[in-house]
Amino acid sequence: MMRIALTYVIIFGCSMLFWGCDGGPKADLVIHNGAIYTVDDAMPIAGMVAVTGDKIVAVGNSDDAQKWIGDQTKVIDLNGKAMTPGLIEGHGHFIGLGKAKMRLNLMTTNNYDDMIAMVAEAVKTTAPGEWILGRGWHQSKWDKAPDPEVRGFQTHQALSAVSPDNPVFLRHASGHAAIANAKAMEVAGITRSTKVEGDGEVIKDARGNPTGILTENAMELVGNHVPKSTPEILSKAMELAMDASLEHGITTFHDAGTVEKEINVFKKFLNEGKLKMRLWAMLESELDGVYNHEFLNRWYESGPEIGLGNNFLTIRSIKIHADGALGSRGAWLLEEYLDRPGHYGHETVPMSEVYNTSANALKAGFQVCTHAIGDRTNREVLDMYEKAFKENPENAKDSRFRIEHAQHLSADDIGRFAEMGVIPSMQGIHMASDRPWAIDRLGKERIVEGAYVWRKLIDSGAVVINGTDVPVEPISAIASFYASVTRQTLAGDPPGGYEPDQKMTRAEALKSYTLNAAYAGFEEDIKGSIEVGKLADFAVFSQDIMTVDDSALLDTKVEMTIVGGKLMYERK
Repeated sequence: MMRIALTYVIIFGCSMLFWGCDGGPKADLVIHNGAIYTVDDAMPIAGMVAVTGDKIVAVGNSDDAQKWIGDQTKVIDLNGKAMTPGLIEGHGHFIGLGKAKMRLNLMTTNNYDDMIAMVAEAVKTTAPGEWILGRGWHQSKWDKAPDPEVRGFQTHQALSAVSPDNPVFLRHASGHAAIANAKAMEVAGITRSTKVEGDGEVIKDARGNPTGILTENAMELVGNHVPKSTPEILSKAMELAMDASLEHGITTFHDAGTVEKEINVFKKFLNEGKLKMRLWAMLESELDGVYNHEFLNRWYESGPEIGLGNNFLTIRSIKIHADGALGSRGAWLLEEYLDRPGHYGHETVPMSEVYNTSANALKAGFQVCTHAIGDRTNREVLDMYEKAFKENPENAKDSRFRIEHAQHLSADDIGRFAEMGVIPSMQGIHMASDRPWAIDRLGKERIVEGAYVWRKLIDSGAVVINGTDVPVEPISAIASFYASVTRQTLAGDPPGGYEPDQKMTRAEALKSYTLNAAYAGFEEDIKGSIEVGKLADFAVFSQDIMTVDDSALLDTKVEMTIVGGKLMYERK
């Protein structure tokens, strides 16, 4: 009887999927023979990782790999390459990324003439009456100023001349301004007498004629006439956004503002098993320039949705837009713009809305993430958060409210982030793109005091996270990582970097894209570092981003992106 029982135990043990006959567990996937940066202080660098299902089951030295390899184990030999936890895009616009792939990409334009030439080419293949859309131009980054110009912006006449029969609407890289041609303004009914309710402006020339430049809410005058997104367009945008993200090592994407029709597409992809990566969505508080109380109230009542589809979709935050952008001089400042005396920018929602949303969110279990770029906006938002925290002390514990961008701060407010537990969600690439011209807006003193001050925030104890704000900037995490550690433009200027005392270390930059970003989404227990029990999300690079020379960092390519133990992207 004993011999029969022993035989049964041996046969049963050898037949288990997870165990081999040598008595040890066998993994579904083993990755080894490279520099594996874990972002885990207990073992910062490993030589192998073993995965079963979608979870990490072992982390160790290269010598440990063989014991986890069985007949059914997939093995990835890194051949000396570097691997990190899957990167987390801390602030971007997911559907916007996909749509940008379907429109004119104006990020490549060096001047207004380039933009006009792109539109002229598009006209050749676009039927009369059809819209031509694009995004990405930035007059402050051009190699020459537009001529003529009004308030630093180009005027529509040259654009209208090449597109007389097509309405053209081209959004600024920041998303806070746009240019419309004459046909688009005709469709929208924009004339000399047009005025805008609330924040935003139809910029006009000295004679009172519209220049085509629209800022903030004024963009809706034209935007409301652009054909709306259909489910088919949104689905196509989803596919393009997933592919672009995975190509850049992004395994989780913090979507900074999503509306109901987009959530429906997210869930459709989730239910059909088509989500290739993880989405963490913020509910958009505004719809067509109007604060969307009805939408938010429904979510307050139903509550957050966390970890849907085995941690592929989470909806637990609310996005507020509190000011404009520095490039369009819409960021709200404590002191006037240096290059536009008497102008301070403006808030784009009343601060009472920030407070009310914060109080309601705390009671309903939601996090609040507020866009704030100017120093005045950051102070006002922190004040509203603080008021809501004091009135809801129990709900405010570990609330992890965020300020998105935190781009320009007063010295008096830098320490408040850590004191209040507010997370500065910053984008390293913005410093590289904006710093060369931002000094014209703010002046040297304000730049040094509080613009892009990652080091000051980190040293004060704040948890800084990173990202690209795509499609405002390209999705490249490598570019943002580079800017974070060098403080240089992507062209390598200036030598030594802008305000070099504010550089991140490479370990800090990696953490800002992994464990810190996971913490900002309340997910540090399941992702953000390579540890046993966490999700098997990884990014593999063509070279070691932690040791390669600064000058070579931007040459780095993502070789593989792995989500939940599955190879979702491999560079050809």
